[in-house]
Amino acid sequence: MMPLTRQFSLWALLLAVLLSWQSAFARELPDFTELVEQAAPGVVNISTTRVMPDRSQAFEGFGGQEIPDIFRHFFGDRFPMPPGPGGPGRGEERQSLGSGFVISEDGYILTNAHVVEGADEILVRLNDRRELEAELIGADTQTDVALLKVDASDLPTLRLGDSDRLRVGEWVAAIGSPFGFDHSVTAGIISAINRTLPRDAYVPFIQTDVAINPGNSGGPLFNLDGEVVGINAQIFTRSGGFMGVSFAIPINVAMDVANQLRDDGRVRRGWLGVMIQPVSRDLAESFGMDSASGALIADLDPEGPAARAGLQAGDIVLEVDGEEVERSRNLPRLIGRVTPGNEAELTIMRDGDRQSLAVTIGDWPDGEQTAQARPGESDAQARLGIAVAQLDEVERQRLGVDSGVLVREVDSRGAAAEAGILPGDVIVSLDHHAVESAEQLRELVESLPTDRAVPVRLYREGRSLFVALRLGRG
Repeated sequence: MMPLTRQFSLWALLLAVLLSWQSAFARELPDFTELVEQAAPGVVNISTTRVMPDRSQAFEGFGGQEIPDIFRHFFGDRFPMPPGPGGPGRGEERQSLGSGFVISEDGYILTNAHVVEGADEILVRLNDRRELEAELIGADTQTDVALLKVDASDLPTLRLGDSDRLRVGEWVAAIGSPFGFDHSVTAGIISAINRTLPRDAYVPFIQTDVAINPGNSGGPLFNLDGEVVGINAQIFTRSGGFMGVSFAIPINVAMDVANQLRDDGRVRRGWLGVMIQPVSRDLAESFGMDSASGALIADLDPEGPAARAGLQAGDIVLEVDGEEVERSRNLPRLIGRVTPGNEAELTIMRDGDRQSLAVTIGDWPDGEQTAQARPGESDAQARLGIAVAQLDEVERQRLGVDSGVLVREVDSRGAAAEAGILPGDVIVSLDHHAVESAEQLRELVESLPTDRAVPVRLYREGRSLFVALRLGRG
């Protein structure tokens, strides 16, 4: 049996090793105390007020008197109410809370556009408890960035970092007002960069696991050097609360927007003038590509920059100024950051060959919506299974197409149905051949290969799209 003193020595040695490991591990964890002390004064709380229409104008049943309880029981707050203490014509006031941060000593503040959307009054509360009314200099809904201005000087400002230098795995922290709790601090790591979210094609989001909740929107995201690298903007949630996935707008993107709003009152971004859709594996094969990547041009604005430069429906944009278009949804962001009037070098796939094309990028038209990637591809199997009708000149003019045949019926078991072709679609081209008649379509189908997918260009509900058609599978 081991002597007691020897056992004690071994246990002491083991304890020392564990303590050493614990100490080393603790030293690896970041300390945010100094960052918070220095940065907190530059973070602000934002509340907004919106005066709602006076609901009493829609109700005259009681001559402006108090609503009987029986009606309150059934209708609650949805029932038109009489004028409130503010007198006739004064509506209900609703407040929303968010965060922001000071970027200049003379009172410029950054936040999210959705924080101040529709506000009749914006109130900024500083770290020293001062409350100042803010002017909305401008807001850009495409990037969800808003620039405010308060009448003050010598305000504490935050240092701005370089979001292009961020790396996945590095520590970051957020300061904001979740649920109205001022200057709450949360921390985590960067989970991913350059995330593209639905309806946000112009922002390469920073994904983090920093806890973000309602009220954090518009607040700063810091790196360990205490520099702002992003604006906290969104969370992914199924419950309404934080679930470990949050998104921030890179500060480089936000400052570009803010500078334009301050100097010009509007944001200019590049515009190509195309409708795009994703490239599926079958579509990639049908276009002679080794992998499914890039953005497939389904249609073009005939007066847009792409059409003027010679781009065509069926071209696949693979690169913009040497940067790969990994997915179709990346294309609007890459084009959007090109200054209107400048040239962009596009690498495209056309008829199985890579080509380079210089395009003078246009200015995004006011009031237009982003040409989002549109789904339209599916697995192609079995036979074509389709009935079509010839388009006369009147129908072509009504639909705005130069050629094509109208799809009358689609067999649910055929290849056309599997490819996503629907009754009412107009087949404009098949395997890069324009379809002029039902007879020509039949001849083209007879000559189609059975060992690969081919592209079909359709016209559907005022828009063009491509689907991949495959015969003889299975």
